[in-house]
Amino acid sequence: MLNYEFPPLGGGASPVSYEIAKGYVKLGHSVDVITMGYKDLPNFEVKDGINIYRVKCLRSKKEICHPHEMLSYIIYAKKFLKEHMKKNKYNINHTHFIIPTGYIALWLKKNYQLPYIITSHGSDVIGYNKRFRLIYPLLVNKWKLIIKEAKYVTTPSNFLRYEIGKYTNEGNFTVIANGIDPNKFKPLKKDKKILIVSRLFENKGVQDILDALKDLDLKGYTVDIVGDGPYRNILEKKASENNLDDVVTFQGWVDNNSQEMKKLYGRAKIFISASYFENISIVLLEAAAAGCTIIASDVGGNPEIIKNKSNLFERANMDELREKINKSIKGKIEPIRIDEIFNREEIIKQYSNLLI
Repeated sequence: MLNYEFPPLGGGASPVSYEIAKGYVKLGHSVDVITMGYKDLPNFEVKDGINIYRVKCLRSKKEICHPHEMLSYIIYAKKFLKEHMKKNKYNINHTHFIIPTGYIALWLKKNYQLPYIITSHGSDVIGYNKRFRLIYPLLVNKWKLIIKEAKYVTTPSNFLRYEIGKYTNEGNFTVIANGIDPNKFKPLKKDKKILIVSRLFENKGVQDILDALKDLDLKGYTVDIVGDGPYRNILEKKASENNLDDVVTFQGWVDNNSQEMKKLYGRAKIFISASYFENISIVLLEAAAAGCTIIASDVGGNPEIIKNKSNLFERANMDELREKINKSIKGKIEPIRIDEIFNREEIIKQYSNLLI
């Protein structure tokens, strides 16, 4: 398995790939993961039966990876694999992200005849993330070839499959949703709390939530913002400007497997996601499992999770968002149920069937 984002690095795709690897091990597969090194993380360790190899890279932050850092992963992973493949034989390679990781998958296929499947996660799709808008045009031809040469390309949502189809349909595509363990997060005694869990980038729309909360009668509710990122200082300043210092707490990064995270989800009455674009959001599934009332932007794969339109609002529409928050506080919007298709055990079986 190749992924430049693997716990404790990265965002939503990182724990997804970890759980898939762990699921493969439970089914009897032997799994080696080649991922990025970072600071004092060990070069090799075994966790949940997964052999994790970390290669030397230029990565400077846990929550974000810049293009030149991704390039360093490609260079050092290939260098590592030239030696590693002399002693190790594999049946198949499951790669996460068409770019940058797919470059290595294609190289392995050409040089070692190792077939690969790729799971796309969003930012690796041409045009998806404005952060990479200057780089996407340089990648199109290679990107198409990586897709074409894959045994399968999986996307977690029909939305993302459609986005790939804008540029190429030369590939063997299948949709397999992101999943969760429905027993990991459970409803606890609910407090008057609003929860936001997100990497703190501008495109996550947390600034819109802070603006929507301004001058709103919160009736004793407080807000927890869990996550970190380059936009944090701007968001903290906005919270102060909006007179929300006594209401909003920036919790920083919290381990998703910790008791603290279970408590934050379990006790929150309301969960808000205001992303400008989204694939299949794990945090929405986790919030639903924890019995939160969810308010989310009507973008990407969100409507594939949330069928009830009353829980959705138009992206960047502060008036509609404010109205949804107000209705949720008054108990006029109900929590949602998780569809069985998002059960992780079933999803692992779907992936395992592709490996044969």
